[in-house]
Amino acid sequence: MPTITNIEDLKRIYERRVPRMFFDYTESGSWTEQTFRENTSDFEKIRLRQRVAVDMSGRSTASQMIGEDVSMPVALAPVGLTGMQHADGEIKAAKAAEAFGIPFTLSTMSINSIEDVAEATTKPFWFQLYTMKDEDYVSRLIQRAKDAKCSALVITLDLQILGQRHKDIKNGLSAPPKLTPRTIANLMTKWAWGIEMLGAKRREFGNIVGHVDTITDTSSLGTWTAEQFDPSLDWNKVEKLMEQWGGKVILKGILDADDARMAAKLGADAIVVSNHGGRQLDGALSSIRVLPEIMEAVGGEIEVHLDSGIRSGQDVLKALALGATGTFIGRAFIYGLGAMGQQGVSTALEVIHKELDTTMALCGERNVKNLGPHNLLVPEDFGGRWQG
Repeated sequence: MPTITNIEDLKRIYERRVPRMFFDYTESGSWTEQTFRENTSDFEKIRLRQRVAVDMSGRSTASQMIGEDVSMPVALAPVGLTGMQHADGEIKAAKAAEAFGIPFTLSTMSINSIEDVAEATTKPFWFQLYTMKDEDYVSRLIQRAKDAKCSALVITLDLQILGQRHKDIKNGLSAPPKLTPRTIANLMTKWAWGIEMLGAKRREFGNIVGHVDTITDTSSLGTWTAEQFDPSLDWNKVEKLMEQWGGKVILKGILDADDARMAAKLGADAIVVSNHGGRQLDGALSSIRVLPEIMEAVGGEIEVHLDSGIRSGQDVLKALALGATGTFIGRAFIYGLGAMGQQGVSTALEVIHKELDTTMALCGERNVKNLGPHNLLVPEDFGGRWQG
């Protein structure tokens, strides 16, 4: 096994091992990919304050997210098609998260179903909901998540209309992959992935196939999915979904202070500051850049998590020091999963945890709960100076 010291090491193995269309699905944003790039580059603009001669024994990264104990304030974000990155990908990622003591979030657009993941794990996981036009399907989906004892519903707000990702269109992204000459040529170079996929529990969207009467094959699935995202989603519908769920709710996709205030007013347990990994509105600000403004607007009223752009434990620390209670990682764990399956996810988490712990110590802190702006050097114009 190669020596893994950072997330980039996993990414290099991932790119060699996984078919191009699924690598591109993960490693891309919408339109020009400006927001996708700045999600990571904006973290680099924040510097850390080194402190010395502080007792660094007995350090702890343990914390809580929405009242749940976590070994570090990091959750695995909902990522569609995870089961195409590696056979039984959602199951393996969920098991790695459970073993590490952090939350796993299952996407509506997962390959393994809610029931598959529940059967393979022993602790409750979170379920992410895309609102669809088919209200009966959404109601049944919520009930299935309840039956599986999911401990939180993560409602995604920023995908009423699908942002255009050029690579996915050019690659003809689908699950399972359509066998075109170009796809076949690429798959022939990914034989290890292919052999494992032959034994996978599922190769289609497990939360949809078998649960929608009109879907009979992969072509009808594609048509149904493309037409189903609900453009009429508004705060009234969000409130009804929260009432229907009746448990802990996290609202994901907040990038504006006014929207954060509205989410807090509705009584959500947490919001996720996120631009969907730069995959929706290209040209929007990075998540880390808007975090301070959102913390100022609602920091005392609602728990705030940060998603989009985290590739290291240092990124996690910067988000926490700016006020976030927790963070979500998507691409970072997908790199590990695609590279080495469940062990790769565990390795990604170990890398991030070590970076978080070491950086915290060098900043003079023994506990993640004590991190704050005093640990950072933030450019004066980091939030941006924009015309009113």
